[in-house]
Amino acid sequence: MSALHLACAALAGFMLAQPVAAHTLQVAAAIATTNPAGSMPTATDSAPTAIDVADIPSLADADQRLAERANEANAGSVTPAVSFARQLAMIEVAVEDPFWRMTFAEMRTLPIARLESLSRHWRFQARLLTRWQSDLALATRHRASDAAGLASRRQAWVATATSGQELPTALQERVDEVVADLTQAEAGVSDPLARLIALGRRGNAVGARIESAQRRVAEAIAAYDTRLLRIDGPPLWQLKPVGVVSNASTGNTVRSGLEIESRFAGEYVKSDAMVGRRALQTLLCCSLPLLLWLAWHSRAPIRAGQVSRTEASVLSRPLSCWLLLLVIGVFAFQPDAPMLTHQLALVLAVVPVMRLLPISQRRLLGITPHVASALFLLLRLGFVFLSSPVAYRLYILLLTLLGLAAAGWLLRRARHHGHASHNGRLGRALRAALHVAGVMLGVALVANVFGNVSLAETLTGGVIDSAYFALLLAAGMTVLATWVQLLLKRPGVSRFRLAREHADPAVLVLLKLLTAASVAGWLVYALDRFRVLAPVNEALSALLDHSWALGDLRLSLGHVLLFALSVVLAFWLAKTVRLVLDGEVLSRMSLPHGVANSIASLSYYAVLLLGLIAALSAAGFRTSQLTFVLGALGVGVGLGLQNVVNNFVSGLVLIFERPFQPGDVVEVAGTTGRVRDIGMRATRLSTFDGASVVVPNGQMISQQLVNWTLFDRSRRLELRVSVAYGNAPKEIETLLIDVARATEGVASAPVPIVLFDGMGNVAMEFIVRAWTVEYDHAATTRSLLYARIYEALTTRGIGLAHAAAEIYPAPPRNAS
Repeated sequence: MSALHLACAALAGFMLAQPVAAHTLQVAAAIATTNPAGSMPTATDSAPTAIDVADIPSLADADQRLAERANEANAGSVTPAVSFARQLAMIEVAVEDPFWRMTFAEMRTLPIARLESLSRHWRFQARLLTRWQSDLALATRHRASDAAGLASRRQAWVATATSGQELPTALQERVDEVVADLTQAEAGVSDPLARLIALGRRGNAVGARIESAQRRVAEAIAAYDTRLLRIDGPPLWQLKPVGVVSNASTGNTVRSGLEIESRFAGEYVKSDAMVGRRALQTLLCCSLPLLLWLAWHSRAPIRAGQVSRTEASVLSRPLSCWLLLLVIGVFAFQPDAPMLTHQLALVLAVVPVMRLLPISQRRLLGITPHVASALFLLLRLGFVFLSSPVAYRLYILLLTLLGLAAAGWLLRRARHHGHASHNGRLGRALRAALHVAGVMLGVALVANVFGNVSLAETLTGGVIDSAYFALLLAAGMTVLATWVQLLLKRPGVSRFRLAREHADPAVLVLLKLLTAASVAGWLVYALDRFRVLAPVNEALSALLDHSWALGDLRLSLGHVLLFALSVVLAFWLAKTVRLVLDGEVLSRMSLPHGVANSIASLSYYAVLLLGLIAALSAAGFRTSQLTFVLGALGVGVGLGLQNVVNNFVSGLVLIFERPFQPGDVVEVAGTTGRVRDIGMRATRLSTFDGASVVVPNGQMISQQLVNWTLFDRSRRLELRVSVAYGNAPKEIETLLIDVARATEGVASAPVPIVLFDGMGNVAMEFIVRAWTVEYDHAATTRSLLYARIYEALTTRGIGLAHAAAEIYPAPPRNAS
């Protein structure tokens, strides 16, 4: 909206023939920043110029219309200041609530889950305030622009009235009217502008309080992390006996924790600043009808056994799939949602996870998913014991022992059933995960016994939650992979050539991407649960931000990795665009010979060039710094890259001129073969002997090129036939023509012809010329035609002439 308002203000200034547009932008930029004194900047730096007498009537009408529009805009029932004040008041209520403004000492007594919830609450309030300040800046900039324009026009009319020039009475009255109207309009604009500026100062104060609260929460979380390597409680054998925890104390603790989470969740849901709300709503609203429709239409194929067991399991459970999508969507689109939302989502996913795990792996997993889910639910019930530190510590100890027992039993079961040898890498990976989990739980047991309760709680909760989250991601991958495979099997999709020819490789690539995304998501979640995500993030940031300078060019490791990733993505996208154009778009269009390949190749190079430019921009290169790269390229061309540049330019010439395209049979430099592809530097040929020949594009341009299939795939066959003397030539010609016409693969047009080529020493020479419409079958058609001619001649009793030789035996040797 601010851009539109600025444009309108600049247009009005232009219509009034006054240079106020540039100054309006300066005023808007000045007002957007906080001005402690709240003073308005001056409308102009130079003295206003009086208006010419001849221009007074027309400019007076224009300025009065400008004043009337400003008065109408200010006469609205609800001014922007009222709306902004209402929104800021809601943020202030949440910020000033004593319920959230805990001291550092109070925060140190809270468990890490509550601290994380407080951190998310203050990040949410900071996001609300940032959005409010952005909207306020736009509104303030608009009002400042209007006020600056009105002040500039008013000063011009005041300068006209006080310039001392003699004005007729009517024009003098007109000038006074315009001054009065502009003064009134300016006053109407200045008051809302002053209130917006005052609201901006209030917002800054609220932001300072939010930042202070965030610092206290961050310090409390840092203090908790430092306790992970310290003894923060007495050894287990020195614990004093704990009495029975009262129901009232337990109820108060539970109610307090639920109140913290529920109040934050209520604020989060009511706000319109939820991250990913629309994406999550779209996913849930569109997926449920689709899942129900798939389940309804898949009943018959499931009963007939036309789908696999895993596909049948997914299709027959639409509600479980939908709940699983809900959980994954919450974590993907709302990572900063309240802890209560995430925990409820994980609890809701227990049953879907059990039902949707891949059937092919259920024998390998055994009861591992049930054990992990049970431990996860038991861990969630630990908030009941938060009212008593001793009871909570013993409960964590019990969970640690249960986890150790489960890990040991599962390892024994895996060894007994031979999962490591019968299930390959997956079985070995599962055993390795169980060993790592057992080691961590053992460390947690020792830490709990000797008094490091924070470390014991972190390790136990991290192992249990990470195992359950891995199961959830495995179930989600099963659902997504099944949907993709079913989608590619549908008749509406399989009719596309790309789907038929590239379905299996595409599914494999997609499964690899899903696996990589799942592993990355699990690593982030596991690192966060083990309280090492922040240190790892800081270390990686420091490593990636490490930079070195080369003149004016400054690079970092992060820029290099981003450049490499962008280049890989650009190559992949360019290949995908060319594949889609070749396979589905251009092949369905009636285009001249070679145009489709040229369009696809040019699109490939265009996407690749744009991707490289984007990669350079992502890596931090500026336009001025590219001169270094271009200079180095020029030196390289001058020293030894002439042939490379020549071949590249020749490739562009081949694309535009289109002397051949992939699939054509060409002959160049004594080599005959089929064109496989035209690259940036060279063209690849496949000879009929099975060899692959790489011919530089420059050679394809500079040397004579024969294209056997440029306009069509027809080829003329020429066969020489020798017939013995004593037969009528006309009869032989008619017979050969009839045989050629009746042979499969010989084209009817042009018609076959037979030429009486000459009379040799022993036979009459005939030439049979016929055409075949398919170059690839020319040799087969030639062989078949020879066979038919031989059969026809022998059937008619016509002899084939051949040279005869008489061999004389050597005379016998004398016996002497």
